[in-house]
Amino acid sequence: MERGSRESFTRMGTLGIEEECFVVDDDGRPTSGTDELVYEHDPPEILEGRLDHELFKFVIETQTPLIETPDDARDSLLEIRKALVEHAEAHGYHIAAAGLHPLAKWRELEHAEKPRYRSQLDRIQYPQHRNTTAGVHVHVGVDDADKAVWIANELRWYVPIMLALSANSPYWNGFDTGLQSARAKIFEALPNTGMPTYFEDFEAFDRFERRMLETESINDRGELWYDVRPHTAHGTVELRTPDGQADPEIVLAFVEYAHALVEALAEAYEDGTNGHRHRRELLDENKWRAIRYGQNASFIDRDLEGTVDLGELVDRECERLGIDGIRDVYERESGADRQRRLLEDEGPDALCESLRLEHER
Repeated sequence: MERGSRESFTRMGTLGIEEECFVVDDDGRPTSGTDELVYEHDPPEILEGRLDHELFKFVIETQTPLIETPDDARDSLLEIRKALVEHAEAHGYHIAAAGLHPLAKWRELEHAEKPRYRSQLDRIQYPQHRNTTAGVHVHVGVDDADKAVWIANELRWYVPIMLALSANSPYWNGFDTGLQSARAKIFEALPNTGMPTYFEDFEAFDRFERRMLETESINDRGELWYDVRPHTAHGTVELRTPDGQADPEIVLAFVEYAHALVEALAEAYEDGTNGHRHRRELLDENKWRAIRYGQNASFIDRDLEGTVDLGELVDRECERLGIDGIRDVYERESGADRQRRLLEDEGPDALCESLRLEHER
């Protein structure tokens, strides 16, 4: 029963980026390719130990090496993406990204045979059988375990901001859901997902993680799939909020925001700032607004007095943290709006093409 520990939290401000993407054919449609790409052919050197698959054989995951500073994030992400695209193309596949592939129909697609996923399918049944989701996960290193838990508690209020900006999955199983991020709602059907509750300190989180393992509620600590969590093996706070993205600039904007948030919250913790104990139900309401309305969402403000529009929040956050990436994301057409426009104006081929990862991106 593998577990992490308090001693994992040793470094502040390092980064790691995980991306879940889709293996697609020449027409951009989902196809089973992870057996070949992960198991049957050696990947490029940079992907060794950093390439895996997910539940479905058309979903593939990459992890960057440890990124020492935010200035190195761009080169690391682009290098990993380039290697993945070249590896896929060398074996007759292409790579696409979004929160959900708009034409993926889960009943027609193959599940992976890895024992971990077979166990999940047996235990969770229908919600996991249909889980064709793909997201972006950002790890930020924290140098103290109690600080990491405090930061994760505080980050819960910011989760809906990032989700609303990333919303890129209006279609699921071939139909328009009316949502901006159907991925987030579909994923929430699994156990141990969504908005986590408040933890008093690392001991409380560690006790919870241990209890879940000892009672066989989960098979490993990685099955605590909450939107934000302390990662007790990597010594990071992990934000698991955004939809998958074809454009690396959007991913990098979230990396910049996540890093700035964690650094600012770390300073607040060290200054003895009192944390918030927001009710999870109110945080869930904000997340629902992000899922439903995306860039048009307004949220219950952090002091729980009144509401604030996403655009005002973005301006406020950029000024407060000295960043600009999420403002650029907000000012462009949202991923969900773009998908709907392309399907209506140009058809499914153009929609699928728009999700492809290319060398020149």
